[in-house]
Amino acid sequence: MAAIILLGLNHNTAPVELRECIAFSEEDTELALEELHERTEFKEILLLSTCNRVELLLVTDDRETCVAEAKQFLAEHNRVPLDDVEPALYVHEGADAIRHVFRVASSLDSMMVGEPQILGQIKSAYRTATQKKTSGVILNRLLHRAFFVAKRVRSETGIGDHAVSISYAAIELGRKIFGTLEGKEVLLVGAGEMAELAVENLIRHHAGTIWVANRTFERGLELATRFGGRAIRLEEIPESLQHVDIIIGSTGATDLVITSDHVRAIMRRRKNRPLFFIDIAVPRDIDPAINRLTNCYVYDIDDLKEIIDENIEDRNREAIKGERIVEEATIRFSQWCDSLAVVPTIVALRRKMEDIIDEQIDKTLGGLKHFSETDREAFDRMKQALINKMLHDPTMFLKSNGCLGDRSLYLDVTRRMFNLDNER
Repeated sequence: MAAIILLGLNHNTAPVELRECIAFSEEDTELALEELHERTEFKEILLLSTCNRVELLLVTDDRETCVAEAKQFLAEHNRVPLDDVEPALYVHEGADAIRHVFRVASSLDSMMVGEPQILGQIKSAYRTATQKKTSGVILNRLLHRAFFVAKRVRSETGIGDHAVSISYAAIELGRKIFGTLEGKEVLLVGAGEMAELAVENLIRHHAGTIWVANRTFERGLELATRFGGRAIRLEEIPESLQHVDIIIGSTGATDLVITSDHVRAIMRRRKNRPLFFIDIAVPRDIDPAINRLTNCYVYDIDDLKEIIDENIEDRNREAIKGERIVEEATIRFSQWCDSLAVVPTIVALRRKMEDIIDEQIDKTLGGLKHFSETDREAFDRMKQALINKMLHDPTMFLKSNGCLGDRSLYLDVTRRMFNLDNER
C-alpha cells in the first residue's frame, strides 16, 4: 500500500544558518526532482523550498528506505553532514502528512499565521513537479485539495484580515529603528514578490526615494518605474550604499550580495551615519560580519519574530477555526486514501470467486454435450449476478465507515481469510 510521507525542516526546527545551507534554488529543485525520480523507492515527489522551510512530499511503497534515502539526499545534495541536518528534520506519515500539507497551504504553520505568500510558493512547487512528471494520482489530488482547503480557511475565517508578511515585518522593524520612515531612502536588493510587498508598505509610510537593484535589470526597472523609484544594477550597489538609510535584501542569490568590504569602504563618506540592513533572503544576501562595523546594524529573518509575535494574537484566534477546516479535510482525504487500498483487495476477491465458479462450471458442464453456447452465456450471467450479490455487503463494509479503527486490519484479515496473496 502506497504511503504519503512528508520530510523536512522549518523555522521552528532549524535556524536560518542551517535553512540557507539546505535551501534549493529553482534550478536545484528541477535537478533534485529528476534525480529522485530515477530512484524506485520514490513513486511521487514534490519539493518545496522557501525562506522558512524545505520539505519533500513523497509517495512510496517502502517507507523505511524512502525516509532514509530522503534524509541522505537532503544532506548530500547540499554538501552538509547528515548529523548536522537530522536533528532539525521532522517526518510525517499518512494523516499527519496530509494534515501538515493542508496547514502549510492555509498558512497555519507559517512564521506569520495568515501570510499569503506560502500558497503561491506551493503552487509553484506543484507546477514544477507536474512539469517534471514527478506528481501522480495521489499528489495531484492532495495538492488540489490543499488549494481548496486554503481557500476555505481564507474565506471562512478572519485569518487574513490582519495578515502580515515577512516584508511587512521588515518595514515594521525599520519603523521601530527610526521612529518614522518618512523621507528615509531605501535600497531593495531583489525585485520579487517580497520586494513588491515591501515597496507597498514603504509608500504607505511615506518613505523617501526607493532604489531597486535586481539581477535582471529589466525587472528592477519595471518595479522602480511602477512606484516612482530608481533602478540600479547590482554592480552599482556598493556606490549606492552611501546614499540610503535602509537596505532590504530579498534575492534568490546563492552567494552574499553585500559584503563587509563593500560597507567598510563607504562608511567614511557617509560620515558614519547609521546604516540598517534587513535580510529576508535565504540564503542570506547580506554579510552578517557587517554587524561588527561601527554604526552598521544587520537583522536577518529570524530577528523578525519579535515583530511578528506582536501582531499575531488576533490571527491565532481565527486560526482555531482554520484548524477545524483542516481537520475535516484531513479526515476526508485519509478516507479517500484508504479506499485506494480497498480496491485491489476487492478486485482480487472477485477474481478468485470467478476462477472458482468457472472451474466448477467447467467440471459440471464439461461432459454435457447438449449444452449450447446460449446456455453457457446464461450460466455466465448467473455467475456474475451471484458474485455481485455475494460481494455487495463485504464491498460496502470495506469501503464505508463500517471498518472501525484501522481499516488495514480488516483488509489484512480479508486477504488472509480468502488466501488472496498465495497461489491456489
